[in-house]
Amino acid sequence: MSEVVVRELRAGYGTTEILHGVSLAVAEGATTAILGDSGSGKTTLLRAIAGFLRPTAGEISVAGRVVAGPRTWVASERRGVGYVRQEGALFPHLSVAGNVAFGLPRHGLRGRDRAHRDRVMELLELVELPADLADRYPAQLSGGQQQRVALARALAPRPSVVLLDEPFSSLDTALRHATREATARALRAAGATVVLVTHDQGEALSFADEVAVLRGGHVRQVAAPRIIYGEPIDPQVAAFMGDAVMVRGEGVGPEVRSGLGTLSVVGFVPRGPVDVLLRPEQIRLTAPEQGAVTGVVTTVRFFGHDAVVDLDVAGDAQGWAGGPLSVRARVHGNETPVLGARVGLRVVGPVRVFKH
Repeated sequence: MSEVVVRELRAGYGTTEILHGVSLAVAEGATTAILGDSGSGKTTLLRAIAGFLRPTAGEISVAGRVVAGPRTWVASERRGVGYVRQEGALFPHLSVAGNVAFGLPRHGLRGRDRAHRDRVMELLELVELPADLADRYPAQLSGGQQQRVALARALAPRPSVVLLDEPFSSLDTALRHATREATARALRAAGATVVLVTHDQGEALSFADEVAVLRGGHVRQVAAPRIIYGEPIDPQVAAFMGDAVMVRGEGVGPEVRSGLGTLSVVGFVPRGPVDVLLRPEQIRLTAPEQGAVTGVVTTVRFFGHDAVVDLDVAGDAQGWAGGPLSVRARVHGNETPVLGARVGLRVVGPVRVFKH
C-alpha cells in the first residue's frame, strides 16, 4: 500500500498561507499531476508531502502511515519518498555512479561496493542510460541525461512514492518529450506512486492518470485527463486546460441554441442564458453551404501537423440573435484555409454549458 492522502491541508511561509484546506488522494501505483499557474501552491503542496515544509493544519499520510498531522511529524528521510527537483541538483564532484548510489545505505558514495555497483547498473538500465556513463560527471552529460540520473538517484532506495517537481521544464522540446517518456516507463517499471508538479497542460494530460487543478491554494477539480479536459467544472478550469471557445447560448430542452447552431450538450442543460464551452478541434471547417453557419478566416497559424484558425462568424444561425462572434478552430495541417476565405463551420461532439 503506497497511496498518498492529503486531508484539509493548510501551509505557507511565515504569516502567508498558501494552501487553504487542500485535500487530495493519489492511489497506489498511480500518477497524479498537480497543475497550476505560478503562485497556485503546487510546489508548496509537494514540499509538504516530501517533509520539507511543516503544515499549519491538516494531515498527510504516505503508504498508510500519518507523516504530518496535529501531533505527528515524520522527518523527510524517514517517509520513504523520492524527490526529483526541477534542475536535478546532482552533486558535481561525484560521478554518475556516485550520485545514484548516494541514497543507498553503508555510504556507497562512489559505487565501489559490489552490491551498490550492481544496483547502480540496474538503475541506469531502468532509466535507459548506457552503462558507460557510470564514471562520467554531471558536467559531461546533457540536460536530459542529468534528469534521468536524478530519477535513478531518487529510485535507488526503492521509495514507495516519487515526487517530481517540474523535472522537464528546463529541457528543450525534443529532449523534454524523450526524457518524459523514459521517466514514465521507469516509474511504471518501479511500481511507484507518483505526484508530478507542472504548469504544462499537455504534460499533465499525457503523463498522468489523474490531473488536479490547483488555483489560489484550492483544488478546483480532480479527474482523469479526458474528463478534466472535456468536462471542466467551470470556465476558469476550462480555459486553464487549453484553448477554449466560449460563446453565448440558450438552453432549450436537452440542447442549446447558439450562433454556431443547435448543439448537443454534456450533462444537465439549464434553461435560459448559458455560456457554451467547446474546444477548437470540435469546430470542423467545410465548404460554405446555403443555410449553414459560415465564417471568414482572419488569422492562420500553421504548425505543420496542424493549424489554428481564427474566424469571424455572423452569429445568426437558425435565427439566433446573439450577434457576431469570433471563434477558433484547430485543423489538420493539410486542411489549412487561406486568409480571408469564407468557409462553413460544423461543431462535432457534445459541448459543455455553464449557467450565465
